[in-house]
Amino acid sequence: MATQPTNRWTALAIGAHPDDIEFGMAGTLLRLQAAGAEIHMWNLADGACGTREMPRDEIVRIRGEEAAAAARVAGAVLHPPIATDLEIFYTREMVAKVAAVIRTVQPTVLLIPALQDYMEDHMNTARLAVTGAFARGMRNFETLPVVPPWEGEVAVYHAMPHGGCDSYGRPVLAQRFVDITPVMQRKTEMLAQHASQRGWLRDSQAIDSYLQAMTDSGTALGMLSGKYRYAEGWRPHNYLGFANLPTFDPMKDVLGKACSENLDRE
Repeated sequence: MATQPTNRWTALAIGAHPDDIEFGMAGTLLRLQAAGAEIHMWNLADGACGTREMPRDEIVRIRGEEAAAAARVAGAVLHPPIATDLEIFYTREMVAKVAAVIRTVQPTVLLIPALQDYMEDHMNTARLAVTGAFARGMRNFETLPVVPPWEGEVAVYHAMPHGGCDSYGRPVLAQRFVDITPVMQRKTEMLAQHASQRGWLRDSQAIDSYLQAMTDSGTALGMLSGKYRYAEGWRPHNYLGFANLPTFDPMKDVLGKACSENLDRE
């Protein structure tokens, strides 16, 4: 029998850069909030390289303000970055910092990037989050800052990589879909707070409209679900080391019909 979250439970979404959560995770985060979760957002990097025009201090300030505005739209607790763009490395120090936040937040649900994606920041963020969650209850692993171990269960879910492909361009199939149709307007409003990225994404990645790109992704995943107008896709992480039983699946349990398995993933 599946284990239901307690009355006090949280969902933590971790992204590499400001706006990553809004692109691929925010709809599910909002659905979990509506189901009773306290929600948290954390971008590991400060967004310093997301410009071709502004100096570092200015773009970091702007992107920090945009991230805070998006979190306010969501009603989420925002955690400060611990790195700069292209410097999210899988090191002992970074694992210790990630584990400290996970022990502090004590998330029942952890939403993180795909382990396979087109850039290292995204993949290293996923690796750091996985190890940080795995070490949450290890008394002899010292976090930075020091936070006491927490032995609660956590369900880890990987978002879809950008464009739905790994670093070789091969399709990565969602194992499940979450219906984000009821929260699509708020998700769009969250992403719209990142106005500084309009020109950067056009020039660096040929994304003419970042809002339209996000909508198109939600539409495509909704079509793949065969059920929803807009969807986000997820791949649950192996439960070993994170939960007592494979049936611990709060995303599925609390979202009910708004969460469906991808029967064509094979």
